[in-house]
Amino acid sequence: MEQTKFNKPFFQEVEPIKIKDRLAVTLGAMDKDEPFVFAYTDAIKLAGHSCPAVSGAYKLTQLALKALYGNEIPERGQIRVTFKGGIEYRVNGPISQVVSFITGAAGESGFKGLGGGRYNRQNLLSFDDTQEADEDAVCTVIFERMDTAKRIEISYSNYMLPANPKMGELMPLAVTGKGTDVEIKEFGELWHDRIRTILKNPPDGMFVIREIK
Repeated sequence: MEQTKFNKPFFQEVEPIKIKDRLAVTLGAMDKDEPFVFAYTDAIKLAGHSCPAVSGAYKLTQLALKALYGNEIPERGQIRVTFKGGIEYRVNGPISQVVSFITGAAGESGFKGLGGGRYNRQNLLSFDDTQEADEDAVCTVIFERMDTAKRIEISYSNYMLPANPKMGELMPLAVTGKGTDVEIKEFGELWHDRIRTILKNPPDGMFVIREIK
């Protein structure tokens, strides 16, 4: 079967996210206890690009699920997600799409479930503009296990990421398409140096997790 040809080898080295979905089993798409396996490249396909927001969304979801479930495989559709701030706050909207994709938690357009709401996904993801994200954070998100009511809050900040000065010169050439193939390739490599850091070696303070009692 033909596959998407990504040009960054480290994409294949990013830890996948495994999560069970009982609805997929119920409707016969997969066998009992088999999990969905999400790769970072799946998030790229969803967003149409790879950037600090998309990679941060993937990593924060992975870390949040580990904090909630430990060594258990998470249960898709059994996770409630609340973003601090409105949908328009910074990049809450785009980040929420990746979180929704992986966890199954959806807004008002989500699946309403079968047989009176079983496997419901609707209104499990929301934005609370009465709460403020952490200062300097790209986003702050609350994840809750619906079976145990355990809740954690995770903040993602990327101000500490170094940026090669040459990116500023090359970005206009890449965005407008006026750069040479060599210039555009170089920009993509410099751009993805930051993505690699987020996904594979996030510095202290980039992702901060707190359990909510």
